[in-house]
Amino acid sequence: MIRQILRGFMGLHILHHASKEPISGVFMMEELRRHGYNVSPGTLYPLLHKMEDMGLLKSCWKVENGKRVRFYEITPRGREVLEEGKKKVMELSKEILGDCDE
Repeated sequence: MIRQILRGFMGLHILHHASKEPISGVFMMEELRRHGYNVSPGTLYPLLHKMEDMGLLKSCWKVENGKRVRFYEITPRGREVLEEGKKKVMELSKEILGDCDE
């Protein structure tokens, strides 16, 4: 149950990083791990592919250190979803955590 809830936050986190620069799956696994998510390739790559199918990301292959690596970039639709998600996270955070000034 908690994994399903956190998966939504992972999607926003992916969009956030993809909005800054092209990302690879390996980069995102390391980044998510840095934040306490222990994400396997079997969880992350289907999520990236689903986000691409939804039109939130687009991908291309590049050769890096002699290996083919798939990089993902945010799309205009992905930017819209990211901005909407930021608003929702802010609203929910205020409700759940309360007003910090109290």
